[in-house]
Amino acid sequence: MNNTLNNEKPIFQQIRERIEDAILDGVLQPEDRVPSTNEFAKEYQINPATAGKGVNELVDKGVIYKKRGVGMFVSPEARTILIAERKDNFFTQYIQPLKSEATRLGISDEDLKNMLQRG
Repeated sequence: MNNTLNNEKPIFQQIRERIEDAILDGVLQPEDRVPSTNEFAKEYQINPATAGKGVNELVDKGVIYKKRGVGMFVSPEARTILIAERKDNFFTQYIQPLKSEATRLGISDEDLKNMLQRG
């Protein structure tokens, strides 16, 4: 995982997204161990509580789970959960505004489909 953070988003969110991206990209597989909050804190020179906030969001979603005294691991259904969530976000952030603008411009569904196939 990349070890630089930026100021564009909260740090905990960047930690969460890096874990998500590693799962979606196949870097982390089901049952792989995820770095601990202390490991993230050391690597990024942040407070462990900050790293923990991002990690705990993934635990709450069922993407990773904790084995007491052992660490955190990627759940077997992590990829499925993340893909469904990202598809929903993609629809909301890109498809709905695209469809709205197409309607405003008088672009038919068929023309829009053809445009997408050209791209």
